[in-house]
Amino acid sequence: MILNHLWGLYAHPVEEWHTIDNRHESFKYSMSHIMIIALIPAICGYFSATELGWSIGAGEPLRMTSDAALIVFSGTYVALIGGVFMLGYLAHWMAHTFGAEPTYTQTLELAAYTATPLYMAGFAALYPEVWFVMCVGLAALTYSVYLLYAGVPILMHIPEERGFIYASSVVTCGLILLVCIMTAFAMFWSSGYAPVFRH
Repeated sequence: MILNHLWGLYAHPVEEWHTIDNRHESFKYSMSHIMIIALIPAICGYFSATELGWSIGAGEPLRMTSDAALIVFSGTYVALIGGVFMLGYLAHWMAHTFGAEPTYTQTLELAAYTATPLYMAGFAALYPEVWFVMCVGLAALTYSVYLLYAGVPILMHIPEERGFIYASSVVTCGLILLVCIMTAFAMFWSSGYAPVFRH
């Protein structure tokens, strides 16, 4: 089953990282996990933006047109997948500095399973209140960072001291990637492709 590690990452994360390390699924398996789990924020965001609407201050909730939402959340889906692949590449590139010799598939596994709580937080969009989504997102980010610090020494086979520094470097790269994605969306919108809302 493609998502068979999902429960373990929440119930017993350290043991689950050992299971992932022992099994080391194929590149195709990791890619399938990412492509399925990234559907959660994309689909929930689309439904929320078109059917439920977002309350921004006083007034009626804002709802996007179906066409505009399709463009926005298709782009979001591609960005979420691309971000994980890029993070896996950066983690692979940095690994040699810390004495690790992983394959790209191993670092992709690290990035994919670490990002899982963030993508699962996409369910929060079904209750489209900014404060709620931000709280869930912050909790998911915190747990993703914990998973990364727990998983690096296990998957990369390096001591915890070096693993801590390595994981911190990966977190920094992840935050930079997030800023780059947000900037790209802002530039796209300011170039005349801002989403269209229904009245």
